[in-house]
Amino acid sequence: MNDVTQALELITRGTEEIIKLEDLEERLGLDRPLRVKVGFDPTAPDLHIGHTVIINKMRQFQDLGHQVIFLIGDFTGLIGDPTGKNITRKPLTRDEIDANAETYAEQVFKILDPERTEIRFNSEWIEALGSAGMIRLAAKYTVARMLERDDFEHRFKSGQPIAIHELLYPLAQGYDSVMLEADVEMGGTDQKFNLLVGRHLQQHFGQAPQITITLPLLEGTDGVQKMSKSLGNYVGITEPPDEMFGKLMSISDELMWRYFELLSFRRTAEIEAFKAEVGGGANPRDIKFLLCEELIERFHDRAAAVQARETFIARFREGQMPEDMPERALVTGGEGIGIANALKQCGLVASNSEAFRLIDQGGVRIDGAKVDDRALVLEPGFSGVLQVGKRKFCKADVD
Repeated sequence: MNDVTQALELITRGTEEIIKLEDLEERLGLDRPLRVKVGFDPTAPDLHIGHTVIINKMRQFQDLGHQVIFLIGDFTGLIGDPTGKNITRKPLTRDEIDANAETYAEQVFKILDPERTEIRFNSEWIEALGSAGMIRLAAKYTVARMLERDDFEHRFKSGQPIAIHELLYPLAQGYDSVMLEADVEMGGTDQKFNLLVGRHLQQHFGQAPQITITLPLLEGTDGVQKMSKSLGNYVGITEPPDEMFGKLMSISDELMWRYFELLSFRRTAEIEAFKAEVGGGANPRDIKFLLCEELIERFHDRAAAVQARETFIARFREGQMPEDMPERALVTGGEGIGIANALKQCGLVASNSEAFRLIDQGGVRIDGAKVDDRALVLEPGFSGVLQVGKRKFCKADVD
């Protein structure tokens, strides 16, 4: 197996689509490091493990000797990415962008190699374009092509408004690739259209079109929706180890394998061996312990990972969680259920107001992880242990 073949094996693991694979193979054989671009809109101050699916892939490119460009979309953040939205997205203020960008830069180096990371801000060249330059850029793409994008097409056909500035977002992202002379751009599957605009514009400017790599969007701890802070189904990379461990242990046994594939640095053969162990009768909980420890060690350290495991075991395997707790199937008609209502249906609180008070006081947990969001919704497919205080437990399943 030659170096290029080994590199392709590493890069393609966990990817959704590569355009074009033969071009990637050719460029990997070049006698120079590739320029690998990934853009991040600083929409929130903290990163969660869903973000790290793509950051891990960036690190893999670095380990192969290539240069990664961590592009902070401080200008495009002022527009607001319309991807996956059925309404116009509220743009960020400059102060919000600056504050979020600063924390991003601190957090990514928990994974990335600073020596092979170039942090750039796209305001550097887009602001220099000016209005005349933006008009010339807009002339290189048609409205018909722009409306082929799924979310724009849906909104247009349903009569929902599309603001003119939203059409500029894919153009601005594509122009970033031109200015950075990107060999490769990566993004989630929902970013495919934007990545392809980059290829189109690079050709207009006489550059070889970038290879585009899309990666899956990681499901949150509910196993249904994309991981998101707004949905409360996230695991933040700066959360305390005990909180991270509890949240990760709450994922289903089936979802565990997807987390292994997209988040673990273990070799594929090792993960397949774990699957064989579980198929042979091993307790999947013990395999999940390994996943939890690996991720917590990555974002904290080994000692913190071991301590978090021991704390979890002490709390839930040595008598603190009752064996005969009540079980409730919460029927929601496929729409999910708010945490306060779930606690009430399980008989753990008498009213929504009591539930909210206990959440504010830090007295509500799901599988050992503290709940701090009153608006948390348990989505269909959720299965876990709701806890109020030290002695009230209920095993809840959401239909």
